[in-house]
Amino acid sequence: LHYGQEIFEGLKAYRRKDGGIQLFRPMENALRMNRSAERICMPPLDPEFQVKAMKMLIQLEEDWIPSSEGTSLYLRPMMIADGAELGVHPAKHFLYVIICSPSGAYYKNGMQPLRIHIEDYYVRAVKGGIGSAKTGGNYAASLKATFDAAEKGFDQVLWLDGRENKYVEEVGAMNIFFVIDGVVVTPELTSGSILSGITRKSCIDIVRSWGMKAEERRISIDEIVDAYQNGKLDEVFGTGTAAVISPVGHLRYKDLVMTINDNKIGKISQRLYDELTGIQWGRIEDKFGWTVKI
Repeated sequence: LHYGQEIFEGLKAYRRKDGGIQLFRPMENALRMNRSAERICMPPLDPEFQVKAMKMLIQLEEDWIPSSEGTSLYLRPMMIADGAELGVHPAKHFLYVIICSPSGAYYKNGMQPLRIHIEDYYVRAVKGGIGSAKTGGNYAASLKATFDAAEKGFDQVLWLDGRENKYVEEVGAMNIFFVIDGVVVTPELTSGSILSGITRKSCIDIVRSWGMKAEERRISIDEIVDAYQNGKLDEVFGTGTAAVISPVGHLRYKDLVMTINDNKIGKISQRLYDELTGIQWGRIEDKFGWTVKI
């Protein structure tokens, strides 16, 4: 507990209209958990075992999976150090647990665009740090700025890089995408300070399957401001397990408040949401082979 050896994952089990149950890309979660484990000096877990454990738990607790529109069973595999010694060194004993909880529809009254504050003082992660691991320390580092932003009327914080405070990284609970002059752009993962989101990865694949251009590269906040001021910032949206797609209606950077797409959901954001949720709940064909039936 004191030395922060803790990692976790988040995914959902979905009940289809025919009553069947399926997962969305669970192997990706298992592989990412092992990448987090390696960074935090924890033992890896066989990915096949992880997926099997999740499937067995779902079979045992199937009655907890809701069937109302937009609902699911949230799964939280986690591993924590459980040693009985003091001393700054990797633990020798660990506890692996899967928590599950029924999850209501994220958008009960339709998708409402978010208000995002771009943080220019606090930083969440730095190059070479643990930002790419799904570990509690990253979330602890984000709480103060997120709380301050909430007091000012913003939903979440968009982080800039920890070295130059110049390049866009991610939002506290999701990866971030921009549509600039018709091109879908998201920050690259090479710095090691951004979580490799599974919804992020899926969105890139879907956009490219549409024949559209999707770029992963460094994006400076100056580029975003310039695109906005020149009328080329078409859409902004976040991606994550909880909401799938979160449209952004306002971005605030210092004294500039940018209104995105008239504070309305963009065409690409809506199309991605419809296709991803359609695949996840089994309403449309899974052409990518992402779903795993229980």
